[in-house]
Amino acid sequence: MEDVARIDQRDDRNAEGPWFVDTRCIDCGTCRELVPELFGHAGDQSVVAVQPGGPEAEHRAWLAAEACPTRSIGRSPRTPRPAELYPLEVDGPVFDLGHTSEASFGATSYLVLRPDGNLMVDAPRLTRTLARPLDALGGVAQVLLTHRDDVADAPRWAERYGARVWIHEADAVAAPFATDLLQGEEPVLIARGVVAVPVPGHTKGSVAFSVDGTWLFTGDSLAWSHDRQDLIAFRDACWYSWTEQTRSLGRLGTAVNFSWVLPGHGARVRLEPEAAHRRLVALVERMRSTA
Repeated sequence: MEDVARIDQRDDRNAEGPWFVDTRCIDCGTCRELVPELFGHAGDQSVVAVQPGGPEAEHRAWLAAEACPTRSIGRSPRTPRPAELYPLEVDGPVFDLGHTSEASFGATSYLVLRPDGNLMVDAPRLTRTLARPLDALGGVAQVLLTHRDDVADAPRWAERYGARVWIHEADAVAAPFATDLLQGEEPVLIARGVVAVPVPGHTKGSVAFSVDGTWLFTGDSLAWSHDRQDLIAFRDACWYSWTEQTRSLGRLGTAVNFSWVLPGHGARVRLEPEAAHRRLVALVERMRSTA
């Protein structure tokens, strides 16, 4: 895979101007969720819907370009790419790692800074550009895999830092290098302030990870929709059981408190804890009506 977007494969549906998405785009939606004010959907792939206007918007476009798993977002004429776009602070100790992998269909992964060892939730591509700042931040003590789809370069990151790796036993075939297997459907305290909550549905071994009762990492089980302005689950991408996903998200609402929803696919959102719980309950009710 080339490391730059292909101007000769620029999609004609991009807004006129320097920024473009080429036709190698796999329609993962990463750019649309990360920078919705600039990127839109053309039916079969992402495109630049609005050209950046000013330095801040230009920087936002670069964030999308660096995150793109197929390196399909570019600028013509080219300009130097800003240094150290990622890790990108999301909230307090939580950072978006960008550098998504085509192997995980562009899933977002996260870094959580912890005094007793940093956490990586799912895994990005291992690149020198990203490894340097992670080294400076103290590396990674534990890799938390939400499910089998978003493993990407987890074994390489784990080897680099000698990190423990968690995954549910039902999805363990995707991570034979894992050091710790979760079992069953009961929440498990795996580190101080870190609770693993099995949420079978999207895959049989899907897990949500709650950190300090504030940040909830949901993989592909739960997300925010910019269009609907509400919490959603992906029925069209439910590989195991919609009925089980409905049940497990119902249990999730009673297992942990949270205000941030931080998914692999879909948008992230911060809500008041009461609103987060209320919206999750309402989502489960909608899911039950279509089970």
